[in-house]
Amino acid sequence: MTIFTKILKKEVPVDVVYEDDLCMAFRDIHPQAPTHVLVIPRKEIPSMAEIRPDDAVLLGHLMIKITEIAAKLGLAEDGYRVVTNVRAFGGQTVNHLHFHVLGGRPLSWPPG
Repeated sequence: MTIFTKILKKEVPVDVVYEDDLCMAFRDIHPQAPTHVLVIPRKEIPSMAEIRPDDAVLLGHLMIKITEIAAKLGLAEDGYRVVTNVRAFGGQTVNHLHFHVLGGRPLSWPPG
């Protein structure tokens, strides 16, 4: 069981900014920007490398919610970054698909 599963089960408290029957969004406990939110599906998918064609509706829902959450948090006008890390070389540390939404300051490239 990952930390995100525990968060979804409400066993670990987080600052939730959005949730519905398919996903949850909450503030990262180690923010890398003034606004740093994680958006996770309730379905346990280890990473982008394991998505399947039947996940298309869920992934579309996540993208729409990310856009809505970014607007709600005041990031839409100036811009923001959406990142997902895949496996060890991609920097993934929790084996549950998640998207980082970062904003509130100019973000450099490449990220590291």
